[in-house]
Amino acid sequence: MFKKINYLTLILASLYLLSACTGSAKKGSSSDELTFNDSLANNAPLELSEEVMSDVIQNISSPVEMASLIKSTGVDFSQKILNSSEQIDAYNTSYKRALNLGVYSADLGYINIYDKNTIVVSYLVAIKSLAEGIKVGQFFDFNSLKRLATNSNNLDSLMQISISSFNKMDSYLRNQKRSNVSSLIVTGAWVEGLYISSKVIEQTNDEDLINRIAEQKDIINILEIILNNYDADPDFAELAGRIGKLKEAYKDIKITTEFTEPKTIEKDGKLIIVQDEVSHIEITPEQLAGIIAEIYSLRDYIVS
Repeated sequence: MFKKINYLTLILASLYLLSACTGSAKKGSSSDELTFNDSLANNAPLELSEEVMSDVIQNISSPVEMASLIKSTGVDFSQKILNSSEQIDAYNTSYKRALNLGVYSADLGYINIYDKNTIVVSYLVAIKSLAEGIKVGQFFDFNSLKRLATNSNNLDSLMQISISSFNKMDSYLRNQKRSNVSSLIVTGAWVEGLYISSKVIEQTNDEDLINRIAEQKDIINILEIILNNYDADPDFAELAGRIGKLKEAYKDIKITTEFTEPKTIEKDGKLIIVQDEVSHIEITPEQLAGIIAEIYSLRDYIVS
């Protein structure tokens, strides 16, 4: 099963370098700014409160976990499956910038897991451009990040700077009622992780990776609910609809959860009881093929 981590760590881990670069709209708005306010629901009640959305988003797992599992299959690194860092000029709206900020964060997780420092800088530059485009670039010291990113020995320092930067950015987005921006970043990172994994599955048919893809069935429900809270904006409505198509491809996947016997461990000088979960997946090759086809379609929409 995926390890459950908080929203901050999700985005930070997906970059591994930045480790994250890391509303409801005015109806029909074509503005380049995602300025709509979460508290304005266009007279329609939110299905989930802001606090609940924050809680459920914590259950979305880090794309870097996918990257680690991919490397464990023994498959070689492939830059051609990533979104080209030269593609950023095509992202000229805040909606596309936020989505692809997530995409590039997942790509950077994949790049750094394989220690491909020679292409790190071009992706950091892309992240810088997109972050500035949605007015959050001020929270990142990109000169320091670039210097540290070219030397894997500096990973600890890099992580500390990244965590501090993202904490400030995330607090700012929430205070400004811009969690819609955060939802797009998370969605982009999540889809890109699925996309890269699907490409590797086509090469290896790795069972662990297939199960990891299948386990995302519950995550789709979470994302669909969150995005539908902003569906007064046509872009969010389209994205939610495309997530819905992926959800349909997952509908016949069967997942059962088995709870293991509780065990006692020592933590910080105290005894605590923990209980692990084991998921059992039932997925056919035909179902997997249908899911991968929808993942590719969704990813093409995001990066186009």
